[in-house]
Amino acid sequence: MKYKKGDKIKFAGEKQRYTVRASNDNFAICTKPFNPRKTVLYTVVDFKKNIRGTENLIFCFGAETDKECEEMLERLASGETEVSYRNNIELDIE
Repeated sequence: MKYKKGDKIKFAGEKQRYTVRASNDNFAICTKPFNPRKTVLYTVVDFKKNIRGTENLIFCFGAETDKECEEMLERLASGETEVSYRNNIELDIE
């Protein structure tokens, strides 16, 4: 599946859609608003492994801006990081 920046993705079991902030053929970085904290929640979609979850860093660099999302995508694409093996679920796009 090919998604581009600005596309909306609806995951099964989620009420609100995520917005694609950065993507390539293997990964998509998606966010949705988290109003109680005035920030965003993010998920990384790994199309090859068919999972989604957080980045495997203890202290994540964040995914609030397009620049942070693009930097995360670069880390994932280079193999520097990956989707957390402890905090992921099977990919289920509606």
